[in-house]
Amino acid sequence: MSLRDSYNFENLVNETERIVLEQMEIQLEMKGSEDICKCQDCVLDMTALALNSLTPRYRVSLIGTVYAQTFSEGEYAEEVKVAVSSAIKKIADNPSHD
Repeated sequence: MSLRDSYNFENLVNETERIVLEQMEIQLEMKGSEDICKCQDCVLDMTALALNSLTPRYRVSLIGTVYAQTFSEGEYAEEVKVAVSSAIKKIADNPSHD
């Protein structure tokens, strides 16, 4: 019997993913990003690269949701901005397509 059959994992959420996606959207819409490829493959590569460079922040409860909101500010938010910026630059310079 698998864990997925025995337990409900719907409330297990990686807040880092939410924050990275928000920051990715902000940075890809900024002035100066017009020449960056925003195809499905490139955006997914950018997102995966940024997520892989950050510490995941999982939550499983309502209290965790409230606590996770603090990740959108301060030091961790700055780490996310840097990771997203770096990922965008790296993939823009080396897209996985022609």
